[in-house]
Amino acid sequence: MNAEQQADETHDSHGGCPVSTPEGYDSNKVSLKRTPSSKFKRVHSNFKSPLQVTESANVSPAEEVAELERRREQLDTEIAQLEAEGCRVGELEHHIDMLHEYNDIKDIGQSLLGRIATLRGATTRDLYSHFGLELED
Repeated sequence: MNAEQQADETHDSHGGCPVSTPEGYDSNKVSLKRTPSSKFKRVHSNFKSPLQVTESANVSPAEEVAELERRREQLDTEIAQLEAEGCRVGELEHHIDMLHEYNDIKDIGQSLLGRIATLRGATTRDLYSHFGLELED
């Protein structure tokens, strides 16, 4: 190997394997982009965290405890009001279980309608009218 070829080779930090680089290539000057060129300017904008810092982050623990106790009292009042109206916890749990079952059955029905629509080459909307279903169903 001649001196020019040795100058054009670098070693990576993972095991020291030689890597050939094009002549005149300076890795310090090249800025690699993670996304391709886009007509949208926001593609290359700075990262914005989805976690939003709220003002409650500046609240002292004592204030936070006081707020939680106030919220607990409010919820206890609402529970007492619902119990006075005749609602029972067991009944509520039954309704929640029934809603879960309903949603599971509805999801299976939607999946089946989608498969039938694919097999028939039709839209799901067409199948709703064919089977006498409302779009809100």
